[in-house]
This record gives sequence, C-alpha cells and structure tokens, in this order.
Amino acid sequence: MEGQGRADVGQLSNEELLILGKEDLIRRLRRLDSRNMDLMLEHGNMIKDVNRRLQVHLREIRNLKQVNQKLQEDNQELRELCCFLDDDRQKGKKVSREWQRFSRYTASVLSKDVGLYQQKLNELEASQEALRTENTELKEIVLMLDEERNGAGCRSSIDSQSSSLSNLNASVTVRDIGDGSSTSSAGSVGSPDHHPYNDDDNDEVKEESYGRGGLVLL
Repeated sequence: MEGQGRADVGQLSNEELLILGKEDLIRRLRRLDSRNMDLMLEHGNMIKDVNRRLQVHLREIRNLKQVNQKLQEDNQELRELCCFLDDDRQKGKKVSREWQRFSRYTASVLSKDVGLYQQKLNELEASQEALRTENTELKEIVLMLDEERNGAGCRSSIDSQSSSLSNLNASVTVRDIGDGSSTSSAGSVGSPDHHPYNDDDNDEVKEESYGRGGLVLL
C-alpha cells in the first residue's frame, strides 16, 4: 500500500494533489525526502567506492607505468647489449677467419719445411752411411798398409843382416889376400894379420845375428 502510494505520487496530477490533504502531502514529502536522502547516501557510498577503486587503479597504473619504464630501460640496455654482442660476434667472426687463413698458411709452410727437413735428413743419413762405408774402407786400407809395412820391415831387416854378413866375409877374404898368404892353403897360422875363419866363427856370426833379432839367410 505504501509502496503503491510512493509509486503513485509521481503519477498524480496537480488537481489530484490539490484534492489530497496537507497532512497526506507532508507525509508523502517526508517519505520522499527520506528516500532521496537514502539514495544520496547510497550514491555517496558508491562514489566513495568508485573513488577508492579509482585510486587503487591509479596506483596500479602508476606501478605499471614504473614497471613499464623499468622494462623499457631494461629493453634499451638489452638492445645495446645485443648490438655490442653482435659487433663482438662480427669481430670474433672476422678474427676467426683471419686465424683460419693464418693456420692454413702456417700448415702449408710447416708442411713444406717438414718436407725440406725430411729431405735434408735423408741426405744426411745417406752422407753418414757413405762416411761410415768410407771409414770402413779406410780402416781396411790402413790395416793392409800396416801389414805391408810390418812385412817390408822384416824383409828389410833380413836383407840388412844378410848384407852385413856378406860384407864381413868379404872383409876377411880381402885381409887374407892383402897379407900375401896363399889362398889355397889355410894361410900362415903365425901371421899376426891373419884371422883364421872356420865354422866356429860362422856360428858366432849367426848367434850375433840372432841376438840382434834378425833372421839371417846364408
């Protein structure tokens, strides 16, 4: 009934309102004021809630802006770092290509040097082998010459001793002839210049020759 009266107040015309009594109008006016006050309070609460939420959203927006700013700064730093790393990568790639060319060149040079050293080593080994062979031949020649020298020394000693013995015999014969004694007879034993020569003297000469270390062929 009251709700219906509240709903009908706005629909009543001016004539109908004039017909109503003052008390009824005042009562309805109070109710409308109370209702309006409640609506205003509710609206104020809603505004406060909206403002509170708006403040919360504003703080969130500020925080998001700060986060966004920080992310943008980080993004800029990352961009700069990426550019630096890209430049470093390009430099590293260039240096790598240079090192590859240098390594290939060094490998080729070392290969040539190793080939030359191997050739020189082979030549040195061949030369060493030739020197070893030549030294062996020279040793054999020296041994042969030494043997020939020793053999020639023995023959020279023998010839020298034989010549000495022949000269001794010839000297004895010449002295006998010079004394005027007969060669057919053994000579005068009493002659002071005559030295009898017999087999005993020959044996003494042989012993003297053997004592000197030589071999005498008579």
